[in-house]
Amino acid sequence: MTTWYHSWRAAIRIARRDAWRSKGRSFLVLAMIALPILGVSAADLTVRSAELSTEQKLERTLGATAARLSDPHMGGAPILQSPDSYDYTPATDLKEDEPWPEGATDLGKALPSGTKYLTDATGSAKVRTAHGLLNSEIRELRSTDPMAAGIMTLISGRFPKSANEVAVTTHFLEASGLTVGSTVAARGMDREYTVVGSYELPDALTSDQVNAVPGALLDPLDKALAADDLPGTGKSTSYLVSVSGGFTWNMVKEANAKGVKVLSRAVQLDPPADADVPLYHSEHWGGGYEESAGAKAAALAAVGTVVGLAMLEICLLAGPAFAVGARRSRRQLGLVGANGGDRRHIRAIVLAGGLVIGFVAAVVGTVLGLVLTFALRPLLEEYIGARFGSFDIRPLELLGIGLLAVVTGLLAAIVPAVTASRQTVLASLTGRRGVRRSSRLLPVIGLIAVALGAAIALYGSLYSDQFVIVAGGSAIAELGVVALTPALVGLFGRTGRWLPLSPWLALRDAVRNRGRTAPAVAAVLAAVAGSVAVATYTASSDAQGAAEYEAQLPRGGVSLVVDAPGGRDVAQARAAVQRYLPVGLRADVDRIAVGKKKCTMAYSGSEDCGRYEVVVPKQNQCPLWTVLPGGEDPAAKFSVSQRRALSKDWRCQDGSGGIYADFGVLVGDAKLLKALAIDDPAATGALADGKVVSFDKRNVDRNGTIGIRLVADTKAADKAAEQGKEAPGPVRTFPAYQAPGSMTSYGVSMIVPPAAAKSAGLTTVPYGAYFMTDQAPTTEQRQELDAELDSSGADAMLHIEEGYKSENNIVLLALTVFAGLITIGAAGIATGLAQADAEADLKTLAAVGAPPRVRRTLSGFQCGVVAAMGVVLGSAAGVLPAIGLRLTQERQQLKWYEKALDEGWGGFHSPPHVPVVVPWETLAALLVAVPVGAAVLAALVTRSRGTLARRDPA
Repeated sequence: MTTWYHSWRAAIRIARRDAWRSKGRSFLVLAMIALPILGVSAADLTVRSAELSTEQKLERTLGATAARLSDPHMGGAPILQSPDSYDYTPATDLKEDEPWPEGATDLGKALPSGTKYLTDATGSAKVRTAHGLLNSEIRELRSTDPMAAGIMTLISGRFPKSANEVAVTTHFLEASGLTVGSTVAARGMDREYTVVGSYELPDALTSDQVNAVPGALLDPLDKALAADDLPGTGKSTSYLVSVSGGFTWNMVKEANAKGVKVLSRAVQLDPPADADVPLYHSEHWGGGYEESAGAKAAALAAVGTVVGLAMLEICLLAGPAFAVGARRSRRQLGLVGANGGDRRHIRAIVLAGGLVIGFVAAVVGTVLGLVLTFALRPLLEEYIGARFGSFDIRPLELLGIGLLAVVTGLLAAIVPAVTASRQTVLASLTGRRGVRRSSRLLPVIGLIAVALGAAIALYGSLYSDQFVIVAGGSAIAELGVVALTPALVGLFGRTGRWLPLSPWLALRDAVRNRGRTAPAVAAVLAAVAGSVAVATYTASSDAQGAAEYEAQLPRGGVSLVVDAPGGRDVAQARAAVQRYLPVGLRADVDRIAVGKKKCTMAYSGSEDCGRYEVVVPKQNQCPLWTVLPGGEDPAAKFSVSQRRALSKDWRCQDGSGGIYADFGVLVGDAKLLKALAIDDPAATGALADGKVVSFDKRNVDRNGTIGIRLVADTKAADKAAEQGKEAPGPVRTFPAYQAPGSMTSYGVSMIVPPAAAKSAGLTTVPYGAYFMTDQAPTTEQRQELDAELDSSGADAMLHIEEGYKSENNIVLLALTVFAGLITIGAAGIATGLAQADAEADLKTLAAVGAPPRVRRTLSGFQCGVVAAMGVVLGSAAGVLPAIGLRLTQERQQLKWYEKALDEGWGGFHSPPHVPVVVPWETLAALLVAVPVGAAVLAALVTRSRGTLARRDPA
């Protein structure tokens, strides 16, 4: 025990001294190990700090109160709820034809006697700012009351106390251009409020919210909006209740019986047993969402695989660096052997180097992670949009992360330690390397792993639709290629006969010294293989995306949709588009409104708001989509072959999307045809004659007319639809012209001329416009237009058709840069080791008169050879897994396509297209630019002249 302790103590002291002497090499290895530790420790601290305890969550939601009572909008019907109040359902079992309970609930009837409470009402409105209008949440909560402490954090000024004062969030101040002391007013009324303070919501830092005292803003604004026949603020009220002894689970169930939902502090801190929760025993309860054990195991396996591959890459990169140190310290190690040290002492000294570097990397990475997370805490909180609960340091987790660095350092030093211990004392003292044959077992193991991994990946590609099988097989095969690297390096040596002298010497040196070449080549291989695999998969996905891309407009077209009450903001938005974009044509469009003009499409079916339906003739209806009484599936009465045939029937084909309008109906004139790039004189003439132009022949009956049903009572219409009957409501009939089927209408199913809509008694509302641009809008023009639309407060949806644009170009570039950096780093380490080995030969060359450029040339070619071998092997190893994954994806999509045909879902025009595309640009950059760049860089950083010294005695 004493001998073991003293030997390792001495080994660690020697390793520490060597690390200090070779600061450059030590810093390189330390950085490689410490950077991942820094990232993981910082991520751990961020995640743990962002996780709130139950008490912290309740403080931000309930303040200092005991519970929050809220309305589930079930009309006061008894409910069952979960302890956290997220899940709830009616307490009574509803019959098949019984409607779901709905309506407001009186929260006051659920208040226990003798309780204190605060009302917390929220709504939304557009608030006038220095830049225009800003969509904001309006909150009426007496924030000065101690019961509300913790919900809002005061930043400056004070909270409102009177009806003409408000406080706003700091994000609102930033977005609005206002300051404390400014006045604000909500759109729809002239009354102004003074901003007396700013605050933040700890859980929603990016929220734009205005706080007023109860009754000061929402009710007056709703009254003003109602007077103008406009939608209200959508006010919703909850009660914050303070009760002695807490709001118990029994009190929660009593409130549920009165139709009120409760979030209780006492229940959250001490949840009831599942047996005491009636919701969990209800037939409506589906068990909630919980990640399956298989999914958890798959996630853990994925994390373990990533960590393992990252450690392997670091070991492959750091291993040669430790070998450099061992090679340069061979005389010192020889002296240890000459003075009685055996092989285990030599191994201990080299392993101690990995232990020292790993320990320092763990300390440095963890400390830097702590410091950076603490320093960047405000930025991190802004990024995630919430304040940390506390700066949560988990010592055991950080210790485990640090231990990972120590283990990585030890693993990286194992091979150099074994290699150094096998050298004889004489060879170490004289500097002779000796000759050692490569292992014959390692290539056999590698070949078996390659064959096994390839077989697994092939099975996954051809006979399974599970990605994990292909990925697992590819990983095994890649590890096999890594094991085969020494043998593959030897095969590369046979190409030397066709090379000039300098690169031939570099290749011969690399082949003869596979112990230092193979790890570096393997490191490059692993990095390049991963990058090429992802690049190939990404390029293939891009090609598939381009093939499947469905344009919403002709190239250069612009669509503007504003679903505002009565078309209030449409004219301003149309003018803004025409002002900021190079518009050559503008076609205004309206929509059909049923009920009051204030009704928007989003509110169709609500009070005083109806909807319209296009009447599809029975002979044109898809048999697979027919609504049957009782909700029976219409496809069930057809055989599989009949479903397949009907799925390709013209009646069962989905039209292309592109616009946000019910049934694709727009009210417009002939300009809209030009904006859609439709060149059809007959269609232009039809619009001029007051006919509807149809682009979906299913809507046109045998008489050449189209019917539009106006539905005022949407509830009755829904009930009729459930029974397979027609909805009640008058039908307006229009003569129609059916456009040729070859024309692309970009989601517009029909165009109704304004005159025809007016003569039929339809109510129309301004809806937006279509534009054609003379040239592609610039980024600056788009930014100016977006800013104008944002400041106007218009809920505008703008689309500029630019064709398919890949979002993965930056990914491909990043992968190329990453692989290039790894390649240059690994090749550089191997070059440094080669120079350490060949220093005596280089000194001899210099002594006999070799020009100084020999050192640079040889160093450059040595680095380039290692980079080239790794890139070639990595490129070949990376393409195959990507192909396997794409084939698996094709099988998945084909399987889903065949199932859709069998089930009669319809709407499918052709089988899925899953191409395999090799990213030749990325491969060219890796195969040519990276090795050449590595060689040039190595030549530039190598000194032309070495320090002349006597040769070590033979």
